[in-house]
Formats: sequence, structure tokens, C-alpha cells
Amino acid sequence: MSLRFYDTKTASVRDFKPLTDGEVKLYYCGATVQGMPHVGHVRSAIAYDILVRWLEYRGFNVTTVRNVTDIDDKILEKSANSFADGFTADQHYQPREAWYALAYRFEQEFANAYAALGVRRPTYEPRATGHITEMHELIETLISRGHAYPATDHSGDVYFDVRSFEAYGSLTRQKIDDMQAATDADPRGKRDPRDFALWKGHKESDPITASWTSPWGRGRPGWHLECSAMAAKYLGTHFDIHGGGLDLRFPHHENELAQSTAAGQGFANYWMHNGMVTYAGEKMSKSIGNTISPEEMLQLAEARVVRYFLGQAQYRSQLDYRPDSLTEAAAAVERIDTFISNANYRAANTDSTVQATSVPEAFGAAMDDDLNVPMALAALHEAVRRGNAGLDANDDAIVFEALGQVLAMTEVLGLDDARSSSNAAHSAEAEVLDTLIQAQLAERTQARAAKDWARSDAIRDALASAGITVADSADGARWTLTK
Repeated sequence: MSLRFYDTKTASVRDFKPLTDGEVKLYYCGATVQGMPHVGHVRSAIAYDILVRWLEYRGFNVTTVRNVTDIDDKILEKSANSFADGFTADQHYQPREAWYALAYRFEQEFANAYAALGVRRPTYEPRATGHITEMHELIETLISRGHAYPATDHSGDVYFDVRSFEAYGSLTRQKIDDMQAATDADPRGKRDPRDFALWKGHKESDPITASWTSPWGRGRPGWHLECSAMAAKYLGTHFDIHGGGLDLRFPHHENELAQSTAAGQGFANYWMHNGMVTYAGEKMSKSIGNTISPEEMLQLAEARVVRYFLGQAQYRSQLDYRPDSLTEAAAAVERIDTFISNANYRAANTDSTVQATSVPEAFGAAMDDDLNVPMALAALHEAVRRGNAGLDANDDAIVFEALGQVLAMTEVLGLDDARSSSNAAHSAEAEVLDTLIQAQLAERTQARAAKDWARSDAIRDALASAGITVADSADGARWTLTK
């Protein structure tokens, strides 16, 4: 089966054909860094991380761009409301945190969350504020083509004229007259209430640092403009895939598509959108208290488990979080990791080294079919089952074949790169614990060889009282924690 992806624009699953053989150029929307990352941000990043990993596994050279929106109404609002506890020398309250400092702080929080959950850095991660020149050039092109105009009230705003572009609404299959008015700027300077802002004139209530000079007066970019400008700069005016959350289809992606194609660009060949995360079947809402953050998840479970949960659904489907979700994910990960550990132990005892090989045919077919991760996970767990049967039968050929496949699959799914910040400390502690327990097991082996059953049982019972279970096998004694 060839690679196939669901394309939102055509509302169909299409065979994937890159613009350039062997290369894929992907843009997906990153964060507006106004606050801590929420679970929807991370679910989206994991979905596109898996996409990139699979494309690379299939032999493509992938260039990925994920933007950072570091200038925005909400960023300015949060900065303005973030006051210091005391007065300055001139007895005026001053913002505790400038808007750019606030944006940078939360940008780092996103970077930390991505890293903890194994989301690899994109090829480029540009900030909106670093691409004002490119945005000006795009606006000027749109004005010259008759698709944009400065506000009639001389506010400094510049708008995209939606009625000038016949294909407006094609991504979400809407008619202009059925759309709601755009609320991103004062409607008094618009020709049509649905026209959206490309450039927003500076307001006296905003800090002067949050504005740039332009042919239309000081101001800052509209939200939609930045993605079009940065995608064109880093991927060219025609690229393969544009991705993002389902909630971004309208107005954000609809407006991106309109302004870029109206400027004469090919823009994206495929549009991919990941589904939302719900809580026990309901939309997450802080007002009713049914939310959970990535930070809270990482306090409840190891990063490998959180990554498994957030990546386990087909990317287009809704992912439902319930209080027992991470427990179920932890059990699944434990089955995988226990097999890997036991198989590696068998390999070490036979002086063998097993590396990731290739994924099973069933896994590959599932991933080729619009990233069907649930079916891919079924193939992963089937390989684990087959490997465990090989361990029980002392069939090393089956064990090592399954191990190579399992390692290849966990690598594609990004499970190997998901690491909690405490993992390094846990790893060091585990190494020390293993050294101490191995010494006890060696003494027990000597006692058994000498038929000193009382001493052997005493060592086993002492370990059991500490929460350590000892299992004897043809390969020797193994220990596991039971507490």
C-alpha cells in the first residue's frame, strides 16, 4: 500500500505524492505563547512528530517548520495585567513582566513539555516577531493584486478583502454570507465585517515596543499573516503538507489559504488536522474544572506513559481522557518494556546484540493508511506476545526477531525519546539498586549450588519483604519490583 493521508481540503483520503521525489516539506501550527501548554497543544505536536518519524522511516528527507506566535492580543493583555507588588521610584505601577519576556518564558515551557514527551525539534521554529519584513512584502503583494486595502478610518489597519477572492471558504466549504464577522479588529474601517486583519494599527493603550514601522503606520501583524509569510520563507511558496489542530481550520487556516493563494502562491498540497482532547466525553473547560495539563499528567505517570496515551489514537479522532487513562497506558507500556528487558537479558546471556530492525508488515500497512496508530499498536503488542512466547519456549530466533521489530516500532512512535526530568536520577538509583540486588542473587546462587536451601530461602524472603520478587529461569534469576 502506498502512503495515504486524509486531506481536509478535498475531504478525502489521497495517495501521498510529494512535490519533489524523496523530500517532504511540512508546516504545522505551533503555540501562541500566552500561557502554559495545554494537553491539546501537546497532542497536536505528538501527532505531527509521529508523522515526521514515519515519513523518515519510509525514506523521505523531511523539512519541518513549527511557528511560535510571540505577539498577540492575549499576550499583551496578560502582560498589562501582570503588575509588580510595589511602586517604582516615580510611584507608578509598572508591569512585572514585559510582553516579550512573558512570551519567551512560556515559549520555554512549551519547549520543555515537547522535550519531556519526546517531540523532536523541527528543522525551523521561527517567531512571528522575527519576520515583519516578509509580512510587509506579502501585504504589499495582496494590495497590488486587489485583495487587500488599508482601513478607511485611517487607523493603520490593513484588511484582506474576502469578497475579492472567489475561492474564500473552500477549505471549510462555507459560503461567505454564512460566515460570522471577523472580530480581530475594529469593524469601522472594513468594507465587509468578514474581512480579516493583515496589519493592526498601533493603539495608545499598547506598549510602543509591540509595534513596528510599516507603509501603513506603526502596528503589528495579524494572527493569520505570520504563518503564510514564514511558510513561504522556509518551505517555499508551494509545499507538501500543512497541519494543525481541528479548531484551527476556521478562521485561521481558511485565512492562511486565502491570503497565500491570492498572492499567487501554490501553498499547501495537503491539509491535515488532528482531533481534540476531551475529558470523560466532554469538552475541557477551566470553568467547570474538568481539565488536565501535560504537567499534571507527568506528575501522575512517566513521560513514556504520557506519550503513549497522547499518541495512541488515530490523529484525526477525538482523544478522551479519563481518570484511569494513564493507568491503562502504563499497563500497556509495562508489557512492552518487560518484554524488551527480558529479551535483552536473554541476548546478553547469549553474547548477542539486537538492534532495531524493520517494522512488521501489519505495522507498516497501518501507518501508511493515514497514520492508523491504533492498528499499528495492535501490531506492536502482537510482536510482544510473539516474543514472550519465544521466551517461554527458549526459542532465541523468535525472541530476537520480535525484539528487533519492537525496537523499530517504539522508535517510530517516539516512545524511546519520551523521558521525564526525573528519569536520569531514577536511572542512577536503579543502577545502584540492581548492583546491590545482584550481589544478593549471586549469594543465593552459591547457596543453592551448595544445597543450603535455608540460606537461599532466607535471601529470597528478605528481598520479598522489601518488595522485590525473584523469578528463576534457565537464564538465571531475575528480579522485579512489586511495591
